[in-house]
Amino acid sequence: MRQNQAESRRQNVAKRSMTKEAKQLAGLIAGLRKSLDGIHKERASTKLTGAEMGMLDERRNNLLLTIAALDDRLSAVQGLIDLGRPHVIRVH
Repeated sequence: MRQNQAESRRQNVAKRSMTKEAKQLAGLIAGLRKSLDGIHKERASTKLTGAEMGMLDERRNNLLLTIAALDDRLSAVQGLIDLGRPHVIRVH
């Protein structure tokens, strides 16, 4: 009986932890998308040199890659929560 309670407690802690992570990821992704919109506006609204345009393109590409990676992570976390298989991720 105690083993079941301990396992249930671990599952609840893991679910809370992963739900918190999902919310943080969603907020981070939203902020990065805002930055991406800012880059698009800056690129379209001003006269830029080729070097400045290249720099903005590189920032945009880096943001797109970061957003894609975070989207993948968010999807994985949400999938584990939906499957009822949350786990605590230990970072050393």
